[in-house]
Amino acid sequence: MRAAVPALLIHACIGSVYCWSLLKGDIATAVGCPVGEIEFAFSLAIFFLGMSAAFGGRFVEKNVTAASVVSCTCFSSGLLLTVLSIYWKWELGIMLSYGCLMGVGLGIGYLAPVKTLMLWFKEHKGLATGIAISGFGLSKVIFSPYIEWCSGLYGVQTTLATMSVISIFSMLTAAWLIKKPSDWVEPKVKWKAQDYLHVLRNGTFLKIWFVFYLNITCGLALIAFEKNIALCVGIAAVGLLSSVTAFFNTAGRFGYSTVSDYTENKQTIYKILLLSSVIVMLGGSVLGGSAVVVVLMLCVVNAGYGGGFSTLPTLLQSKFGMEKISTIHGLALSAWAWAGLSGNQLSNLIINRWGMPYEVLYGVLAALYFVALLLTFSIPRNKELIDYGEEQQTLSKIDPSFIS
Repeated sequence: MRAAVPALLIHACIGSVYCWSLLKGDIATAVGCPVGEIEFAFSLAIFFLGMSAAFGGRFVEKNVTAASVVSCTCFSSGLLLTVLSIYWKWELGIMLSYGCLMGVGLGIGYLAPVKTLMLWFKEHKGLATGIAISGFGLSKVIFSPYIEWCSGLYGVQTTLATMSVISIFSMLTAAWLIKKPSDWVEPKVKWKAQDYLHVLRNGTFLKIWFVFYLNITCGLALIAFEKNIALCVGIAAVGLLSSVTAFFNTAGRFGYSTVSDYTENKQTIYKILLLSSVIVMLGGSVLGGSAVVVVLMLCVVNAGYGGGFSTLPTLLQSKFGMEKISTIHGLALSAWAWAGLSGNQLSNLIINRWGMPYEVLYGVLAALYFVALLLTFSIPRNKELIDYGEEQQTLSKIDPSFIS
């Protein structure tokens, strides 16, 4: 009640951002513009998600309740202002509300429950992050059929408005419930600009960052065009397919992170999910016209995409410790921001601008997944100390034999 339930309530709301492919067509029709002119709103939402998480880690660690309220305010008001922007046929308003404002709510809300869960589930941190982050995938399972139904009967503005009301109720309830264990004392460490630079210059962190970035870029390249891909191979039940792939996204988040509790080397999970993604993308590049192959490809990639998110906190914790995990996790999520700018834009470039078939896109994504897989093998197994200040920098230089 203090960790798992609030985590699911928050993530099941903010995860609806992945229903963009079901919303963008109706939004463009209501505004009276081509879909391509508002496509960047989704990229902005993911960019601001990653950047607000990157710089909001300390705020979340200090007061998780306040962070949850801020997330609710930004996310819900972003949805409501999107409704007004559609009514005014204001494309820039959609970018600012759905993209920028809602994106900040996404980033703070995504980060808020993760450390709290890891503190409550001390022996099963992978399970804990799986519970939290599976809610992000579960959201698409819940909202996909609702969006299809509500938009069809009442229009996209009503759909977005009701989603905002649901989010306000759920996320404020989560803010009221969420609480860290009573025996946990948050370290009072003041972070300076150079402390962030110490993390960003760390070789292990950079390798994890790039692996994470490539996995998200490839995943978003497919997720943002999921509806188009389905229609291209003759799948009419787009809402059902969206729920099925969302189920695999959720299962990957929960399953991969839970398995990571039983693996000594946490990056093993990344090796598995990246290898499986390489295989199915190569299959798609050869047999992309088959509906069965496309469904299999979407399901496996969605599972690996979700699993990459849920195992990231435990991977970072295994390398850099627990004390500053929210801040380090937030910095790693900046990869999500840049992937948000490159993922669906990569698909847009190959499919819409260059006019190439989807098989070419699948081949490019297979190559990117393979690069990420190679990077994963270069991540060291040992735990590292990142220097955060003068005192720790001095301590790290002491001869270990002197300490013993």
